Amino acid sequence: MYKRMKLKDTIRVAPRLLGEDVGVSVKDALKEKLEGRVDKALGSIVAVTDIEEIGEGHILVGDGAVYYDVIFEAIVFVPILQEVMEGLVVETVEFGAFVSIGAMDGLLHVSQITDDFMSYDGKNGRLISKVGNRTLSEGDKVRARIVAVSTNEREPRDSKIGLTMRQHALGRFEWLEDARKPKSDGSKNKDE
Repeated sequence: MYKRMKLKDTIRVAPRLLGEDVGVSVKDALKEKLEGRVDKALGSIVAVTDIEEIGEGHILVGDGAVYYDVIFEAIVFVPILQEVMEGLVVETVEFGAFVSIGAMDGLLHVSQITDDFMSYDGKNGRLISKVGNRTLSEGDKVRARIVAVSTNEREPRDSKIGLTMRQHALGRFEWLEDARKPKSDGSKNKDE
C-alpha cells in the first residue's frame, strides 16, 4: 500500500552545495539519502515530494557541511500482511515467480500458485500446471495476497515478500476471466 507521510529527519548538506538555494540543496540531499531506502517501521521510501519546514542550520566541528532539521512529505510503499495486490510477473524460476507489486518484488512460490502441481519449463521460461493446463510466465498480470513480509534495512534487496494465489479471486488475470464465464452447459465454473 502506498502512503503519503509527513516525516522529520536531520539532513547533511555537503559544502559543495552551500552556494545554491537552501531548499533545493536540502531536497536533493533528502532524495539522495532516503529514496530507495527500506525501513522496518516505514516501509520503502519511494519519493520525497515536498519540504514543509527547514530548521536553522548547524555546523559540527571538523565537518564543513551544514545540518538542517527538516519536516517533509514522502511517498512510502508499505507491504501489509493479507493485503491483495495486483502485479506483473517479472521473472519465472524453477521454485516460483517474482512479481513486481510496486516498489518491491514479491515471491510467488510454486506451491502457492494453484492447487495443481506446477513444473518449470526452462526452455520457454514459464511454469506449467500438470492438470489444469495453466501457465505463468514473464509479463503476466496477476492478483495475489501478501502472506509474509521480512524487511532488511541494511540490504534492501534482501527484503522478502511472500505471496499466494491459492485463494478465491486470486490468480493470473486470464484465469480469473475464465472462471467468470459460464460453462457451455449453462452451469457456473467451480471457482465462482
